[in-house]
Amino acid sequence: MATGDRKDPYRQFRFRVEIDGISQAGFSECTFADTTTDPVEYREGNEPTRFRKLSGLTKYGNITLKWGITDTMDLYQWRQRVIDAGAEKERKNISIILIDEAGSDKSRWDIEAAWPSKYDPPDFSGKGNEVAIETLEIVHEGFKRVK
Repeated sequence: MATGDRKDPYRQFRFRVEIDGISQAGFSECTFADTTTDPVEYREGNEPTRFRKLSGLTKYGNITLKWGITDTMDLYQWRQRVIDAGAEKERKNISIILIDEAGSDKSRWDIEAAWPSKYDPPDFSGKGNEVAIETLEIVHEGFKRVK
């Protein structure tokens, strides 16, 4: 294989998260959970020795975003609106975009009907020198890799 034909995998450290109506500069971590379709075992009376495996419900794991605290409160206010009035009017579409080393978008996942279910403020210590990290856990109703 010639060097020009080589396809190296992309690194995981360059990414962008887009959330409808929220402009957050960046995130230090984005944990993107899996999708699972439960198998349903089914057997008819004329199949005494084995089960058939049918597809059941599909579940989508939560997304976790972490970022160093700044003056912006957009994500916290989104969570607070869910606490105050419920998630129905606060569902947003989200995209997670993988970026290559040259800065080009290479992969994209579009997430549907997302809303924050958990907010974790930073911990503080007078002995430490780490960045104060906020965490937001987001539930959603599905995602698709579109690129």
